Amino acid sequence: MAIHKITTLAITIALLAIGNGALAQPVKIGCLYPLSGPAGLYGRDSAIAIRLAQRHIESLRGAGYPELEIVIEDTRSKPLRSLQIARKFIDTDQVDFLCGVVSSGIALSITELARQTETFFIGTDHASPSLVSTELHPFYFRVSNDIRLSMLAGAKYIRDQYSVSAKPLRIAFIGPDYEYGYEAWEDLRWFLQENGVEFEVVGEFWPKLFETDYSIYVEALDQVQPDVIVDGHWGLDVVTLIKQAAQHGLLEKATFMNFDAGGNYEVLAQLGNDVPLGLVLSARHHVNWPLTQANRDFVQAFHEEAGRFPSYAAEGAYSGILAIAEAVKAAGSAGDADAIRGALSSLKLKLPEDPEGFVSFMDPLSHQMMQAQAIGRTVVDNRFLPATRLLGGWSVYLPPRQWPETHEN
Repeated sequence: MAIHKITTLAITIALLAIGNGALAQPVKIGCLYPLSGPAGLYGRDSAIAIRLAQRHIESLRGAGYPELEIVIEDTRSKPLRSLQIARKFIDTDQVDFLCGVVSSGIALSITELARQTETFFIGTDHASPSLVSTELHPFYFRVSNDIRLSMLAGAKYIRDQYSVSAKPLRIAFIGPDYEYGYEAWEDLRWFLQENGVEFEVVGEFWPKLFETDYSIYVEALDQVQPDVIVDGHWGLDVVTLIKQAAQHGLLEKATFMNFDAGGNYEVLAQLGNDVPLGLVLSARHHVNWPLTQANRDFVQAFHEEAGRFPSYAAEGAYSGILAIAEAVKAAGSAGDADAIRGALSSLKLKLPEDPEGFVSFMDPLSHQMMQAQAIGRTVVDNRFLPATRLLGGWSVYLPPRQWPETHEN
């Protein structure tokens, strides 16, 4: 298969080998992100955050951390292109690690290649549960929250808010017509049942990814008269859906909820004053929560570097580079696969998204990083312009000790 010419953003750092624990050989990392197209912001933010992670690691020179050679290439959110890039990374560049990938659909093909070539793949963005269950293999680890943990927190939030309801809650779901959306809806229903929530499904709707006209779906949602609308979209799809639903008046009739990506900073910034108050949203990273020095420093450093505040993808990429550096340091070499796997399986990382008293940790069985999740309602907040609405009134849910199974597992 011919490999097309790829636009490349090459970033290399050199950490001086100082001290007895320093590693002589650089660790090669190939990261796959969309730097252009509808999801391009996530890739560009990830590239900036990777530079921040590099600087942080460089500040620890002499403590046994490796030299990192990192290349980021533009997938354009194209499955075949992504696979070509990953093959080039492995066959030509001979990377020690793959990292990144926004789309769960693309991640499924990349993880199969990683399995076949026995190359470590550190997932930093995509969220499908299948990556850490049915498709799990010894070389895949994910350091950002997944949709299942988001739906678990969402089910607990609904339970807490509607536990005194006298009748079953009328729930409608709308989500993208691919694996991420399917699994979000299936997991939410499972966890609602597990948490004793009485509910009735009054409708489910499946627009294509990157839809631009949701009018028929908005009208259909209005007709089924739900108490709660659960949305499974992300990125510009959330922006478009909220705008059109608000214009229709739908959001005044039902509570709109999105537990995984609806509260992303870039969504709220894009909507500005068009964000209705009282939406129930969450994200894998928030610019205004937790109120820790680590998160304030991360958000400010990103803003100084980029001239804007970070999307959730930035903190995920930051986490991925730190995870690789920590694992190689613990293993003593990037060439010892068993030692790297052991280090990643027992990984603990204090990340910007971690509230006081909590440290993100890897579940060794699923290879899924376990992280706290904060769900809030949209309120007026002008501290992080251009967003004029952020989340507040937080409900915080700590993860279980192990990644949760459902009936399919």
